[in-house]
Amino acid sequence: MSLNTEKIRKDFPILKREINGNALVYFDNASTSQKPQSVIDSISSFYTNSNANVHRGTSTLSEEASELYEGAHRKVADFIGADSIAEIAFTNNTTESLNLIAYSWGLNNLRKNDEVVITRMEHHSNLIPWQQICNKTGAQLKFIELNEDYTLNLEKAEEIMSSRTKLVSAVHVSNSLGTINDVKTLGKIAHDNNALMVVDGAQSAPHMEIDVKDIDCDFFAFSGHKMLGPTGIGALYGQEERMKELEPFNFGGGMISEVEYDSAKWNVSPWKFEAGTPNIAQGIGFGEAVDYLSNVGMNKIYKHEKELTKYALEELENFEDLRMYIPPLEKLAGIISFTMEGIHPHDISALVDEEGVAIRGGHHCTQPLMKLLGIDATARASFYLYNTKEEIDIFVEALKKARDLFK
Repeated sequence: MSLNTEKIRKDFPILKREINGNALVYFDNASTSQKPQSVIDSISSFYTNSNANVHRGTSTLSEEASELYEGAHRKVADFIGADSIAEIAFTNNTTESLNLIAYSWGLNNLRKNDEVVITRMEHHSNLIPWQQICNKTGAQLKFIELNEDYTLNLEKAEEIMSSRTKLVSAVHVSNSLGTINDVKTLGKIAHDNNALMVVDGAQSAPHMEIDVKDIDCDFFAFSGHKMLGPTGIGALYGQEERMKELEPFNFGGGMISEVEYDSAKWNVSPWKFEAGTPNIAQGIGFGEAVDYLSNVGMNKIYKHEKELTKYALEELENFEDLRMYIPPLEKLAGIISFTMEGIHPHDISALVDEEGVAIRGGHHCTQPLMKLLGIDATARASFYLYNTKEEIDIFVEALKKARDLFK
């Protein structure tokens, strides 16, 4: 059964907005998603009724806040198939989750001549941390190349890994190309070489059913704000043994079990990674967002986005001056990156905004990938559960107006 988008759209107050006198068409979901009223209300309710610090006291409010915050961890753990909250540390976002691995594991375990393997399509958040950690430790950064159809060359990936490979980190879904990568196979290759497997799930967790045990990754990083939750909250999944092995890299209150003037012992996971007062309200909102997505059904959301993407591709193929940078449909998520002859992607984005359509123009935090493709930027439309085919029609008409204006 397909999604009842008419009913879903009523849950998102921002979709009632008009931009330049036109109904808002929000196709910038790869950047951040909109929020349902239930998520907004959960944050307001916490501050209105239960605001207190967590794990810091025995008052009724503190115990309520702690239960709500820990409950959010349990919801997120269940959402991705983790065994317990010991495997789920809340962070600020995917970027911090990946940096946590890089600093806590990378600095302590990588040595000269070790190798870290990532892909050519990585977001800066999964490139720069490993780039910098390799610079500090003397390890070598190696890259999995792309095929001509914008998919990963897994045969070459197997060839470049060896006993020197200590960690492989790959994006599950490319935010620039929309490519859905076979991270399960990539993880098997990594494990066959006794390397860890890290998955950047920022673009996959919001849009498809995730089972970290089936993927068999060591770590999985994702953000709340891309999956209907608030900004300022994300999560790092790590297999329980991996989380026990990791040293914290952020120190202070809440992450300790015992402190002396000259030494300290750490709290158990996940709390040893959540120093200081955490983003309590955002964490609760994250849990509510997971509830919303679970109630709708991730498989239904994935199917809906596939239908939208197929429809959009059929419409865009009528533009002779438009080039798309996407893999084949069966490996494509709800992201379409493109350029139009004679119009800069920034101008495309600005011109369709005149018609109320929000897309993204730029390098999408993948500057090296853009250079590899021989371009400066692309325009990017990205879909979610509240989008419709009628909105795609509006988008296509807005593109025609933009093209005619430049012609």
